[in-house]
Amino acid sequence: MKPVCLVIGAGAGIGGTVGKKFASEGYHAVLCRRSDEEGLQKLVDDIKADGGDATGYLLNAVDEGALEERIEKVEAEIGPIQVVLFNLGAQIGNRALGDTSYKMFELGWRMATFGLYRVAQTVIPKMEARGGGTILVTSATAAVRGNAGQHSHAAAMGGRRMLCQSLNAEFAPKNIHVAHILIDGAVDAPDTLGKMVGAENFAKLRETRGAEDGLLMPEHMAETYYHVAHQHRSSWTHELDLRSYSDLAWWNHK
Repeated sequence: MKPVCLVIGAGAGIGGTVGKKFASEGYHAVLCRRSDEEGLQKLVDDIKADGGDATGYLLNAVDEGALEERIEKVEAEIGPIQVVLFNLGAQIGNRALGDTSYKMFELGWRMATFGLYRVAQTVIPKMEARGGGTILVTSATAAVRGNAGQHSHAAAMGGRRMLCQSLNAEFAPKNIHVAHILIDGAVDAPDTLGKMVGAENFAKLRETRGAEDGLLMPEHMAETYYHVAHQHRSSWTHELDLRSYSDLAWWNHK
């Protein structure tokens, strides 16, 4: 039975590409995303065409019990989850304080922080019983730097970061590795950045910044995710940030 890499937030950018990498290394990739069944099936088909194993599910992580039920079913029907990639975004867009309703503010927290907490509560006892496991958590610049219009996103991502630290403090001694991976830059991802800027502007970005390695490329990011998941515990990475060589680091911005 192959070990399972469960990807929550398996779009065409980071999530799907990391899933492909783990599948190419002998994992069964379980890919979950909220919508776009056609895109999800393409990811699964591409992995199988390359000789890997994959299964895809539509999953709305905000729905009560949805994350917990999927984890239980994967464990029962596919195999033990050795690695979780929590790649769920929580960006609700730039909104002034007065335009951010209670519901919208809470939505960011439900996706970014509470979702991770629910996953941890469900999967960590299973990993602990097996003697170890890894949770890779994709994060964002907002986890370390607030900005105008980012009340929900920054608060939610900051909470995600602190939750990762708290989980590590409790479970690293039990051989469970939680890595907070801060993405500090624009990612060449058609269903995130592409939707934010529009198809025409995205194509221009690829032709300019992308051609000069100025966009974060998911296939190269996936190498880092895989490496972190397989580090020796004497030198675990608990937090790192990824950015293009040409971008200023978050702490150098005004």
